[in-house]
Amino acid sequence: MTRGGREKDRDEPERKCIATGESQPKAGLIRFCLGPDGQITPDILGKLPGRGIYVSADRAALEKAAKKNLFSRAARQPVKVPEGLADLVEVLVARRVVELLSMARKAGEAVTGYEKVKDWLVKGTAATLIQASDGSERGKTKLHAPDGAMGFVGCLSAGEIGLAFGRERAIHAALAAGGLRSRVVEEAAKLAGLRGQTGGDDGGETAMKDTKNE
Repeated sequence: MTRGGREKDRDEPERKCIATGESQPKAGLIRFCLGPDGQITPDILGKLPGRGIYVSADRAALEKAAKKNLFSRAARQPVKVPEGLADLVEVLVARRVVELLSMARKAGEAVTGYEKVKDWLVKGTAATLIQASDGSERGKTKLHAPDGAMGFVGCLSAGEIGLAFGRERAIHAALAAGGLRSRVVEEAAKLAGLRGQTGGDDGGETAMKDTKNE
């Protein structure tokens, strides 16, 4: 299983993390590029020009890479590393997950609200259950995530889920099967690693019920 939340595909390109020395599919790594000013820049979309430098989507790995000057070693030249690099990457990845979830909503591939999510789960429409990490613990066994490694996402806050759906807060959301679902889950797996929650987004958790926030 990759950090990107899906089964490893042998044909998927792999890159080596400069912090751990391990090779893994690009989906589980954060790409960095060297800017014209010699500063390391996170390439969240993977589209910036230049040679990529890869670090696992893990806070400890990012902090190690910055602290031990591993970016300079990989670039084979002195580089500038932004202060609080791990925090910056977390913010950018979180923003990307929210953007993708919003796209899924607009495409009719995502819903929020306890009753709507429950209905999707009962009908088998929901392929992934999303639960706010800071929601109430009450009623945690009310909803069950679909089976599979991509069945559950639990690294987003209620505010972040709400932002994707145009509201202040949301505790539950669900994604239908489709291309956007895999992209949301993939980026969410990176975010979970950056937030130290890699053990939770495995499809084996249950959602919380908090009707005050729905």
